[in-house]
Amino acid sequence: MFSILKQKVLNGGSPVMILGQTVQRIRPAVDAYRGYSSAAKEMTVREALNSALDEEMSADPKVFIMGEEVGEYQGAYKISKGLLEKYGPERVLDTPITEAGFTGIGVGAAYYGLKPVVEFMTFNFSMQAIDHIINSAAKSNYMSAGRISVPIVFRGPNGAAAGVGAQHSQCYAGWYASCPGLKVLTPYSSEDARGLLKAAIRDPDPVIFLENELLYGESFPVSAEVLDSSFCLPIGKAKIEREGKDVTITAFSKMVGLALKAAEILAKDGISAEIINLRSIRPLDRATINASVRKTNRLVTVEEGFPQHGVGAEICTSVIEESFGYLDAPVERIAGADVPMPYAANLERSAVPQIEDIVRAAKRACYRAVPMAAAS
Repeated sequence: MFSILKQKVLNGGSPVMILGQTVQRIRPAVDAYRGYSSAAKEMTVREALNSALDEEMSADPKVFIMGEEVGEYQGAYKISKGLLEKYGPERVLDTPITEAGFTGIGVGAAYYGLKPVVEFMTFNFSMQAIDHIINSAAKSNYMSAGRISVPIVFRGPNGAAAGVGAQHSQCYAGWYASCPGLKVLTPYSSEDARGLLKAAIRDPDPVIFLENELLYGESFPVSAEVLDSSFCLPIGKAKIEREGKDVTITAFSKMVGLALKAAEILAKDGISAEIINLRSIRPLDRATINASVRKTNRLVTVEEGFPQHGVGAEICTSVIEESFGYLDAPVERIAGADVPMPYAANLERSAVPQIEDIVRAAKRACYRAVPMAAAS
């Protein structure tokens, strides 16, 4: 398919139009509709992602989206709602259920200067396309001595949802963050979702954009600045969501919300927790993390992925390398259980971090609780 696209482009055709016509053969067209909240002060994460896509597609005709059910069904989670009607099937491409196929087409289109946004219905399915993501997208700029840019975004829900089993619940932050050539972003709030997705689409390198299904319907306050079409967040910069002086807690995606709730509980016991929303896993904002630890002298890392070789392990190493002399307590690491995700609801809850886990870890770091080793 891509060889046909290449030939037609060389003959003077429009890459977006040709790609749309090619993929259109496998999908019928139906009417879609447009709609997201116009509230000035509250916006859901779903609306934030939708508006960011809309504005970037409007501003740059090279941007197009593709994936399973992104068009006529308006997205499995309605992130692409209304975009088919507004931009047409040439730029909103429904694909077959073949992640390896449409991801390869997306990477090839990026080689030719287009800016694909590839949606995975869940990042668990990205395993079908990991060769294109790692060996084609991530490595091409380096292997071409900078001559080939691959401006592509891979986005979709990542991590645990609710009752969907081990094959649909894995967090891939640590997987993709270990690969040079990729940038890995993990939004939490509506501000994160809007600003980081815009930054990802505008970036000249491949970006892994890890969303969370359970956050799509969450509403967050947004400022007029965030709602401006020019709004964009820097990649590689964390955000201090709550300032504190006794313990630093790092988290990303859905875990930021749990960390903030834990901080409220800790405050009642006189513990002032500083909450860092990482936003970006690769590059990682080591400077902000270490500056916070040098102030609080304690660290708790929180993630829902597996503990071994995880994001928290990398953060712990960074702090030990750069700020070991400032630590007044052992680093506490909260992560998902080191098992495939159970299906049973009670076991599933035990397999992912909970607010009480964060509270207990922070208290241990502040010597307000019996250390785990002593308790056992």
